[in-house]
Amino acid sequence: MADDETTRAERLLDAQAKAALLFAEIEKRGLVAPGEGERAVSDRIRDLANELFGTTRHWHKRIVRAGPHTLVPYKENPPDRVISADDIAFADFGPIFEEYEADFGRTFVLGDDPVKHRLRDDLPEVFQAGKRFFRSDPEITGAALHAEVARLAAEAGWELGGWHAGHLVGEFPHERIDGADVESYITPANGTSLRRTDKAGRRCHWILEIHLVDRERGFGGFYEELLTL
Repeated sequence: MADDETTRAERLLDAQAKAALLFAEIEKRGLVAPGEGERAVSDRIRDLANELFGTTRHWHKRIVRAGPHTLVPYKENPPDRVISADDIAFADFGPIFEEYEADFGRTFVLGDDPVKHRLRDDLPEVFQAGKRFFRSDPEITGAALHAEVARLAAEAGWELGGWHAGHLVGEFPHERIDGADVESYITPANGTSLRRTDKAGRRCHWILEIHLVDRERGFGGFYEELLTL
């Protein structure tokens, strides 16, 4: 029997809390470090998730990107790169905890570059402003939220790095996210309400994904977590 809506929300929040603990431990252990390859760091984070929570599955590909690779959208697969001492880097992981998906992303700045530090600090601010905008409108569409996130990014001096600003999330495997199905994404083409139910009659839950970039300077940053809870 499928979980009721209260239980679903609790389990999604629990999955996110575990992901937040995982990322706190990533920072504590200094896993994102100069001289390490992106793929090696990704593998260490995978192993850490297993060590801490017994997690062996991730519902989307594991991403660690540094330097110019932080400009690259999710779907692309840049070659492995060694992290340098003055890099900005981000990790984007989708671990599965007790059959519920988390999707969590954070940015790390290794050097003293004030612009990179500003970008890292702006990411959660844009996220929270986007979440407040979502909460202010019961009928908000994906297109409207995407437009506001793009506005917030520009107001802070950045631009969005990808074609969408978030997506559905839920039980694993959740209703398949199809790249051609704009209703699965927070994107300019999605004119449907984000507060809707899926084909099984369950409440849709969303991830808000903030990918900010500075193309002139050649770097970006990333921040994501639950939007609807």
